[in-house]
Amino acid sequence: MGKRVGIIDEVRGIAVISMVIYHLYFDLVYFYGQDFGKIADTIFEWWQPLIAGTFIFISGASSLFSRNNFKRGALCFFVGMAFTFVTAFITPNAPIYFGILHFLGIAMMIYGFIGRGTEHIPAVLGIILFAVIFAFTWDVPHGYAGFFGLFKIYLPADLYSAKLLFPLGFPSSDFSSLDYFPLLPYIFLFFAGASAGQLFKSGRAAKGFYMTRFNGLAWTGRHALIIYILHQPVLIAILELVFKLLGKPTMFL
Repeated sequence: MGKRVGIIDEVRGIAVISMVIYHLYFDLVYFYGQDFGKIADTIFEWWQPLIAGTFIFISGASSLFSRNNFKRGALCFFVGMAFTFVTAFITPNAPIYFGILHFLGIAMMIYGFIGRGTEHIPAVLGIILFAVIFAFTWDVPHGYAGFFGLFKIYLPADLYSAKLLFPLGFPSSDFSSLDYFPLLPYIFLFFAGASAGQLFKSGRAAKGFYMTRFNGLAWTGRHALIIYILHQPVLIAILELVFKLLGKPTMFL
């Protein structure tokens, strides 16, 4: 990893903290039957994709500074597969088949193979181009392309009946996953981030982007993967203890 860019670490740190808060809410609702009302549900429904989108964009930008994106991606994908096996045991009705770690792992490896070619695209043009394609492919998992439903180009149904094409963005009608981030459309958000990374790496971004203002946030951002691995077991352990002490139903105790 080359010289760190403070804004990348800090924004990733905000995303990590947001993720922990979201998963605390998710655990309380999904595992412990708590009801926080429609307003809270709506807020978290919109917040979750913003958190994930931030991770994806920032991971794309970080790829410009990695010595070995293939190795980095393989590790991330391996951790994602570990979550698949764990969730298949804990939530057998809806394991995580292709969640954000699976996606990020594959995206990093793709960038390791072909991403450097995208660096020939001017950074600002790349951000705009990949953002437009991301918007156009947003609804591919729902069977069509277009700009958020403004118009629809329906894709061949055979793509969605093949069963095994869900990592690409073609889930079958009976596909279910607690966390799902397919290559289409999210690979284009990743590459938009990589284009932004060109600005940071070239030194052309504003000087303030390179400064670290909040060390705690930056530290959190630098340790995002280990926090991702550990935060759910820690949250569940705390919730189990609290609900046990309150005499309420728990999952394990």
